[in-house]
Amino acid sequence: MEGSRYESLKIENIVASGVIADTIDLGEVSKKIPNCELNTKRFPGAVYRIEKPKMATLIFSSGKVVLTGLRNRDALYEGLNIVVSSLKEAGVDTYEVPKVGITNIVCSYDIGRYINLNKVVITLNLENIEYEPEQFPGLVYRIKDPKIVALLFSSGKIILTGGKNLEDIKRGLSFLEQKLESIM
Repeated sequence: MEGSRYESLKIENIVASGVIADTIDLGEVSKKIPNCELNTKRFPGAVYRIEKPKMATLIFSSGKVVLTGLRNRDALYEGLNIVVSSLKEAGVDTYEVPKVGITNIVCSYDIGRYINLNKVVITLNLENIEYEPEQFPGLVYRIKDPKIVALLFSSGKIILTGGKNLEDIKRGLSFLEQKLESIM
């Protein structure tokens, strides 16, 4: 039942961040690691792109990292291992166990039918809604618990963001569907 209910739920992006070392010499790292770019005039960190799994890592001199572009947990751990081993090979003294965790998951979902966004605005609590169709075609609905932001489009497509795990996303989606049920 639950599997088929969320059949169209798809992870589009996983963002993880944390600390993997006390300090990192970005100049040295960007010279020694292929696909690692440093342009301090444009951005204070190095950008390390990996093809498999396809991802980008922002590396900062403070030892902090942000990993983005991932589609599942396995790719996150695989990518993190590649980043850490590349940094070790470049001479960085990394932590034995990196302190990195998921900070955001972005998912797409298709509710399977048309959503009358004007009716949603009129019916639901306005303090949780932003809708300015002249500026953006989607309705922004902020869910308090779990803390999820949903972008609703009249086509029935929904983007959910802000969850730290898939359970939060599913709880937010369930709450949203419950609210929309009376309108649709």
